[in-house]
Amino acid sequence: MTAIETETFLEYILVEHRWIIVMVALLPISLIWKIWSTLRNYVVFKLNSAPKMHIKKVKEVQSQVKAWLAGDRSTRLCTARPGWQAMSFRQGIYKKTFTNIKVNLVDVLEVDMENMTVRCEPLVTMGQLSRTLEPLGLALAVVPELDQLTVGGLVMGTGVESSSHIYGLFQHFCLQYELVLADGSVVTCSKDENPDLFYAVPWSYGTLGFLTSAVIKVVPAKKYIRLEYRPYNKLSDLAHHFVEESVKDKPHQFIEALLFTKNSGVLMTGDMVDKIGDDGKFNPIGKWYAEWFFKQVERHLTNNRTAVEYVPLRDYYHRHTRSFFWELQDIIPFGNHPIFRYLLGWLMPPEVSLLKLTQPEAVTKLYDKAHVIQDMLVPVEHLEKAINVFHDEIEVYPIWLCPFRVFNHPGQLKIKTKADSQMFVDIGVYGVPKAKGYETVTSTRRIEAFVSKHDGFQMLYADTYTTLEEFRAMFDHTLYDKVRDSLPYCKDAFPEIYGKVNRSVRK
Repeated sequence: MTAIETETFLEYILVEHRWIIVMVALLPISLIWKIWSTLRNYVVFKLNSAPKMHIKKVKEVQSQVKAWLAGDRSTRLCTARPGWQAMSFRQGIYKKTFTNIKVNLVDVLEVDMENMTVRCEPLVTMGQLSRTLEPLGLALAVVPELDQLTVGGLVMGTGVESSSHIYGLFQHFCLQYELVLADGSVVTCSKDENPDLFYAVPWSYGTLGFLTSAVIKVVPAKKYIRLEYRPYNKLSDLAHHFVEESVKDKPHQFIEALLFTKNSGVLMTGDMVDKIGDDGKFNPIGKWYAEWFFKQVERHLTNNRTAVEYVPLRDYYHRHTRSFFWELQDIIPFGNHPIFRYLLGWLMPPEVSLLKLTQPEAVTKLYDKAHVIQDMLVPVEHLEKAINVFHDEIEVYPIWLCPFRVFNHPGQLKIKTKADSQMFVDIGVYGVPKAKGYETVTSTRRIEAFVSKHDGFQMLYADTYTTLEEFRAMFDHTLYDKVRDSLPYCKDAFPEIYGKVNRSVRK
């Protein structure tokens, strides 16, 4: 697996045979945690106790901030959530020197059927939210992968999924935020109330205040997705049809593509339906014994013909979760084998936090040297050119392609057009690079330069090697700087975004 030497027998096992630790310890622990959290969240929601407790929990956050304010303010603030619990591959070094604020906000607070909204706390996960909304016949307008992504992470960072070409990024269907600011006050903001703060919060990475709740738009849901697979063996053809489908006046509700080589991939388009039609088969892709989704998609490429399937709605929303897209094949190489799936597939996947917690230094070094986890966002018209650059610089497959709309709102994502919105594509690259001459820093910087030159953006969870000047050129800080200047003690309490996301402050 690696040429990096290990120092102890345990480290050797963790590096060379990590699947043993996953099978023996992490999967059982993950299962216990999932059962406990699911039951706990169900009971709390049914008893409607979360809204009453919310006020108390917010006051606890306030009291911690006010205690810092009453001191010498020699440190800055961040949440006390350990880095290994976050979905980002990296852990923030800054947490060791900052004052850690405990933010124990994990509940769905209210589903408003009349106004079609859900109000929830920042540590509510996508899996938790979809489980709550499904019995009510509702869903989020966009349900980002993976199950363990949190509302707070998606608000302060971002989230994208296969309905984003209609609804935009996660921030675009959030209607209100509640935050505790650096002076200990609680404030709510929306497009009509404190609009500058409202538009500055997304992508701010917790540098304006502590998010304590969000009100999010929901949409009516149906039982199934009618999913059509169209294979292509020429990049230009796939790119053309991908763009064409994304910008239609009346597009399909869901669009994504997987590239398996530079010139071959599968375009998928889907729509919600209430019944299974006669033009395709039923495929419950979320069952424990089901083949990993990306492998199912690859078979459609091999068959080289258009196909239709009917997939249960929640199975579709979390289709990449069981295999973490395709990352889990490097940790459990036999995880997609039929015998494993039928006997132990119900234990999958392990908790990401546990994988990070048990990751030895040698694996971290290996990932630094020979592993890529990046999402780059470019205007959709540059898709074909971007794929060629990614191929030349890193050559990682599969590649995830997801179109999304950026609305012409105030904030850090400023589009270079006077139109109401612009279509982008998220190019998700996760895996071991095979490009000749690949080198982590220089190769990533060349890709960052390409993205910036073509008016694109880089997701902040991933490694960024940009300089401060390059970062501020990629993201419009005009409104963000104005808001930081206007909020009492904000600059004392929080670094600016670059100070929390650049590679030098993460390990």
